[in-house]
Amino acid sequence: MTRPENEGKAGAPAQAPVTDAPAADAPVADARAKNWADRYAPPWALPYLRLARADRPIGFYLLALPCFWSVGLAGIHTGAAYPDPVLLLLFAVGAIVMRGAGCTYNDIVDRDIDAKVARTRSRPLPSGQVSLRSAVAFMLAQCLVGLGVLLSLNSFSVWLGFAVIPIVALYPFMKRISHWPQAVLGLAFNWGALMGWAAVTGRLDWAPVVLYVGAVAWTVGYDTIYAHQDREDDALIGMKSTALRFGADTRYWLSGFYAVTIAAMGLAGWLAGGGPLFYTGLAFACGQLLWQVATLDIDDADNCLARFKSNRDFGLIVFFAILADMTVASSL
Repeated sequence: MTRPENEGKAGAPAQAPVTDAPAADAPVADARAKNWADRYAPPWALPYLRLARADRPIGFYLLALPCFWSVGLAGIHTGAAYPDPVLLLLFAVGAIVMRGAGCTYNDIVDRDIDAKVARTRSRPLPSGQVSLRSAVAFMLAQCLVGLGVLLSLNSFSVWLGFAVIPIVALYPFMKRISHWPQAVLGLAFNWGALMGWAAVTGRLDWAPVVLYVGAVAWTVGYDTIYAHQDREDDALIGMKSTALRFGADTRYWLSGFYAVTIAAMGLAGWLAGGGPLFYTGLAFACGQLLWQVATLDIDDADNCLARFKSNRDFGLIVFFAILADMTVASSL
């Protein structure tokens, strides 16, 4: 799962393929300067932190928040006063390690492409900072931690967690054959919208399914914004994206996907038993999405990056709306 983790890519013009190997200690060209990993991590660990995108926390939020929403809505449904903190901790750890594993897997698949473009050739694999064998071992180690988290849940959640593996495995290849890799990313990245509910109740109901639909639409929207930073480079190396598919009509498409997001979340809240505070918070969240669409400039990389990253705020607004609704409802 690439785009939400690569938040630091610059929207530079397309560049011709390059063949000169970068220095082994060269910084990653598409990461934010002076990030915490580059400043504080020991040299031996830095390439692996870069592989896991640990220097770019936005991906953690975008993966973890659908899990948190789902746990919270399940809590409303069951009459809890607050989400189970143990489940939230497990999903947070799972989001960290599985995000890292997914990024590592994606870099393994894309290593030859990354080596041909100046802005990505300094990544750990194409630059030689990490060998292919070490990258695979690192990915498997992260997956083992993720498996430990998964096995801590009920049996239904365990089987549900395994079901997402084919989607995750397929994602890196979709940009080679389809203009809709963002949709596949959404299917994989928002699986937690199903997992959270299942972890609380031991089953699935319509509420988490509808929430999942809305979250997938949300991901297609925010990742399209992100992909506009890279559309020249993607076209140069033959990759496809919704940014290239939508082009100048991006705002209209975003309006549609974000409308599905808000409608589905509203319906999921109603099915779970959400009350006025949830819908008040959802109204603020809707305003945040409207701001993204109204102020988006697809030709300004900094503008796209800022609006992409602001989806953390959208997700937190929704989560705090759920928390407020749970607290008030339980006290009545």
